[in-house]
Order: sequence, then structure tokens, then C-alpha cells
Amino acid sequence: MKGTSTVRLLVLTVGLTGLGAAPPAQGPAAAPATATSPRNVIVILSDDHRYDFMSFHPRAPKFLATPGMDRLAAGGSHVANAFVTTSLCSPSRASILTGQYAHRHKVVDNTSGIPPGTVFFPQLLHDAGWRTAYVGKWHMGEDHDDPRPGWDRWVSFRGQGTYTDPELNVDGTRRKIEGYTTDVLTRFAIDWLEAQRTSPGAKLFFLVLSHKAVHAEFVPAPRHAGTHADVAIPYPATMPKTEENLRGQPRWVRAQRYGWHGVDYAYHGQFDFDTFYRRYSETILALDESVGAVLDWVEGSGLADRTLVVYLSDNGFSLGEHGLIDKRHAYEESIRIPMIAWGPGLVPEGGRIADMVRNIDVAPTILDLAGLEPTWTIDGRSVLPALRGEPMDSPGELLYEYYWEHAFPHTPTTFALRGDRYKYIYYHGVWDRQELYDLETDPDERHNLIDLPDYQEIRKQMHDRLWKKLEETGGMQIPLRRGDWQACERLEPAS
Repeated sequence: MKGTSTVRLLVLTVGLTGLGAAPPAQGPAAAPATATSPRNVIVILSDDHRYDFMSFHPRAPKFLATPGMDRLAAGGSHVANAFVTTSLCSPSRASILTGQYAHRHKVVDNTSGIPPGTVFFPQLLHDAGWRTAYVGKWHMGEDHDDPRPGWDRWVSFRGQGTYTDPELNVDGTRRKIEGYTTDVLTRFAIDWLEAQRTSPGAKLFFLVLSHKAVHAEFVPAPRHAGTHADVAIPYPATMPKTEENLRGQPRWVRAQRYGWHGVDYAYHGQFDFDTFYRRYSETILALDESVGAVLDWVEGSGLADRTLVVYLSDNGFSLGEHGLIDKRHAYEESIRIPMIAWGPGLVPEGGRIADMVRNIDVAPTILDLAGLEPTWTIDGRSVLPALRGEPMDSPGELLYEYYWEHAFPHTPTTFALRGDRYKYIYYHGVWDRQELYDLETDPDERHNLIDLPDYQEIRKQMHDRLWKKLEETGGMQIPLRRGDWQACERLEPAS
């Protein structure tokens, strides 16, 4: 652990009424859960958090201290190979809640509405008698923040929301709440958890605490602003404009480093790279305190041995790699995410789960834990055995997809296949260079092998498997959306 937090955020303001008696009871007299019992589940979902920005991670910046996440990993298991199938807020969140690829659930960008008839897995938990709550960023469709089906408690906001004094929709009523949004959401979440603990004959509960942090443009909590003002920034090896880094790069990557999502003109000149980096790392600190506060509540609630806590991000984020400062693309910093599972008696303490786990695996895993079957086609699989520390067969190669957006035209439609050793990236609709990397010998993805004669058979095989995977999962029709975003006319996209 690289530091300890001296801040304790929360004064509980429990004022909720009793929720009624219904089985299964989990009060003080309830028998301890076993490794196969249904459990309460808390999912803490962050935004744009890199896989290696946790201080226990071997690749973490030396100055970064995340004691909350470190505690969660020490008491549970680090899911070391966690990935998203689309590195973008809304598509990834829909994949988490459906277990489906974006081309199947059709929430392919941050403004698309949810197709009629879509079922999210918490609805099945709710129908089976669980108490359910969603607190925080929803961001599937920008048009409204009204409560969605399947949630007993709903606290959310429109679109990206704000970092300070958010206007929240609380069970259908909007009100402005003073404070730093990460802290505000955490208070709502813990108040609801406390109400479940004290409710007579309480049911099993499922909570999603979904943070805005650490989405750009980054605004740290006032208590953390300037914490990293003097730290030395570890610039990535692929950031400088050297011949080695530029050789083999697609044209769109070279061009983007001078635009909205590039290191040389970040957000059209709003930030220099060093300021951008430091604000990102400072914004993580309140998020980490939220993780610690939730863990404090669980450990002090008497429900620790009947609760599973999962921390993950909806996508990764680049901080200078390949000259980029965003996600969307198929490089490792974009598609890898942080993930930790914590559950006494279920998840081994201090463990490391090496199995590949994808965002589409979250839904089937929690349904498996609850003993429920999905009523729709799911592309993911349950990784409950891996959480228990048991061996699992490989899911094969990761299928990655991203669909071009009118609002952010810098990044083309991207498909990729990522295996244990090789990654193949294919760009659709642009005349540009494809990419092939040997992740074993080149983990930073500096040397594009796509044109080398010795790798043509690997390229061909991965290309064929990529399209076969798309065909098998109904992904051969690219979803289109109307291009009526005003940012297209301004050529100055909003975040």
C-alpha cells in the first residue's frame, strides 16, 4: 500500500421506511452463506478508470495511493485480465447489464436510446424477490433520467452529469444536491444499504453504485485538488514522435494526436498533457475513498460473509500511449479495465484471477450466483468458478467492436480479436493500415507486424476468425445512427 486515506466521508442519514418481510431472510440469526449460496451483490462501477491506476498494481504510477482499492484486492481477488467488448460508456454499460455485444443490444453510442424490449439482468433479480437499487450515472440515452424498470431505488442524472452540486432524479423527483458528486452518490448508496440491513425480514439486495468519476473533463474533489501538482509524470514509451513509434501506425492515429483526443492538442487546447494527467490522477482519489467507504459499511454490517462486492470500470483510458488520450480504440489501455472481486468465503483473499473476464460476463455470473437463468440470448459466460479460485476453460479470443460516431469522427469503426498472444485490429470504412501485435514480445504495441511476410498466415487466420465470430453472433450489420449532433456542425465535440 502506497498511502492511507485520512478522510472518512460519510455521515449516514438513514430515514427510509421498512421494506416489508419476504424470504430469504438474512438478519443476524441467518446461517452464514456458503460458496454456493446466493449473496447480496454490490457492483461499484467507475468511468474511464485505467486498469493499472490502482496502487497495488505493478504498473501503477509510484505516486498514486488508492488504499480503498488496495484493501478490496487484499481481502478479495484481483481480476488481472479484465476487458470490455466496446470501450465506450453507454455500449459497455449496456453490455454489463445484458451480457451482450453492442451489435446485439444495439446501444452502440452515447446518445442512442435503449431498444424497446431490452431486458437488463437486475429485472430478473427484482422479479425473484431481491431488493434493487441503482445509484449514479446511467448514460444510456441522453434524453431523460427517469427511473428504469426493475429498480426499487433510483438515483441518477441526465447524461454525463456534473462533478459538483448534481441535479439528481430520486425515484422520479428531481432535486439539486450540494456537494461533490462522488461523495453524494456514495452517501445515497450507503443510506440505502443501511436501510436493507435494518429492515425487518430483509431480502437479498443488489446495488449498483455507478460513478461519474473519472470521466473527462476531470474535476478532483476540492480536498484533493493539487495533490499531484509536483509529481513526476511517467510518460509512456509510445508517446514521443519517434520514428520507432510512428513506423507502422495507421494514418488516423497519427492525425488524432493533433486533435481533440490527442496529446498535442488535447480537447482543442483546453489542457496541456501534464495538467490533464494530474487532474485525472487526483479525480481518482475520491473514487477510491468511495470504495473504502462501501467496504467499511459491508465489514461493519454483519453481512460481509453474505455479500459479494465487485469493482470495475466501464472502459479503460489512454494517457499518452500512441499519442492518444481517450478510449474507443483497441489498444490495451483502452480495452483493459480494473476489476476486483471481494466476498469472504467465496472469493479467495489476496488472490489473482488470471482468466480472461469480459464486461459481457458480469450478467451471467451474477445470475448464476442467484440461481437464475436469463430469458434472452447472452454472449458472455458465468465466471463464478474463477471467482471461487477454480480453473476454467479459456473463453477464446476477445471480440472487440467500436462504431464510428458523428460526434467524435476521429476514430474509425474498429473490430479486433485479442488472444493470449496476438492481437489483430481491423478498421472498417477507411483506407488505412490494419494492425497485428505480438503481446508477448511487444506488450506496448510498438511494432506493427501486419506487413511482415513471416506473419501473413497469422494475420489471415485471425482475420477469418474475427469475421466468423461476428457472423456467429449476428454482428454483420453495422448499426447506423442519425448524424444530427450539433457538434458535427461546430467541429468542436463536447465531452
